[in-house]
Amino acid sequence: MDPLTFDELDRRIAHALQIDGRAPFSRIGEVLGASDRTVARRYRRLRSEGLLRVVGLPDAAALGHVDWLVRMRCTPDAAMPVATALARRADTSWVLILSGGTEISCITRTRRQAEEGDLLLQKLPRSPKVTAVTAHCVLRGVAGLEGWPGRTSALTPGEIAALRPEPTAPGPGPVTATPADNALLTELARDGRADFPALARATGWSETTVRRRLEELHRSKVLYFDVDVEPASFGYHAEALLWLTVAPSALTPVTRALAAHEQIGYAAAITGPANISATVVCRDLDALYDYLAERVGALEGVTGAETSPVVRRLKGAGTLLVP
Repeated sequence: MDPLTFDELDRRIAHALQIDGRAPFSRIGEVLGASDRTVARRYRRLRSEGLLRVVGLPDAAALGHVDWLVRMRCTPDAAMPVATALARRADTSWVLILSGGTEISCITRTRRQAEEGDLLLQKLPRSPKVTAVTAHCVLRGVAGLEGWPGRTSALTPGEIAALRPEPTAPGPGPVTATPADNALLTELARDGRADFPALARATGWSETTVRRRLEELHRSKVLYFDVDVEPASFGYHAEALLWLTVAPSALTPVTRALAAHEQIGYAAAITGPANISATVVCRDLDALYDYLAERVGALEGVTGAETSPVVRRLKGAGTLLVP
């Protein structure tokens, strides 16, 4: 089997993990009609080859933090070293090289709005070959909040229902993440499926304490689980970032339309000249053209569009800032 291509079972496992990133392999196997050993072996293979990874991440809004979309323009020879430096930071995610190597995009996080200047202006990599830096506050995620449709279309509604975790009642009040949670969240950002003995070793807590704290953070929406995948593994080879300028009165209709587009991996309302940023995933460049011309072009209220092809992804969901 081609190691760069997902077969049908791989796709079904990826979809199952998007529904519940920490679901036991035995439950996934039961729903998918495969043995737990087969599911575990497939997951480990995909993860070892860098094609799929479950990550546990802290939610910005739940912690009172702010996410920023940063765009950096640079000379082609500077793109890789600058992007690599960004990817190594603990407070960045989705570090991408765009537009033939002349632009970098990433998400970075601040603890509160009053500190964004300190983070963005003083701590980002400095180089005379970086010609421009802009930062756009992420106001709200508007599409792709439950995963890119390309990886969430392999299961039937019945299978999805069987895998969806039982709803839990919210806690008695908001949970404040503490410095002691750093080790737990850092380990989950590396491996969202890390077992309780591994999490106990990383934190110095007992397995019982780890289990209880993980449940508290998840129930209070401080912690959520996502799946990092390579779209090329699903047969999608054209990925781009799209910046749309939309009339304020049309923002809600446009975002609702984007949420229904299967080509949208994720979209958010942002500040700045372009007020919507979106990740577009298509099978090839012809399909990308058709999407821009026919779907985006038909949206009323869109007054401008800018497209930057993704050349390379250095970091996906990754590790994000925690207290």
